[in-house]
Amino acid sequence: MILIITTISAIISTVIWYKNASNDKLKISTLCFMYWGASLMWLVDMIFEYSELQKEFFAVFMQNIINDSLLGISVIALGLVAWGILLLIHVPRKILKNKN
Repeated sequence: MILIITTISAIISTVIWYKNASNDKLKISTLCFMYWGASLMWLVDMIFEYSELQKEFFAVFMQNIINDSLLGISVIALGLVAWGILLLIHVPRKILKNKN
């Protein structure tokens, strides 16, 4: 679930970034790269987990699904928080420079 959630958010942020590629004032490209990096990290984690567990990897437990979903949502939220902090640091500087 973690991989699915982060990949969906990466795809959504990529589509938004491509629609507004000429005007990237909100640095959506940074958010996009953060989510793609997280998706790649979870993919590598899944490959190594599969190599260790093999048949047991496909045993689905509701507890694991809930935990993975909450972790995926928290990764998305943390990415949004990091992106918001980046906006607070960089965007006001450019606005102040343009007014002077």
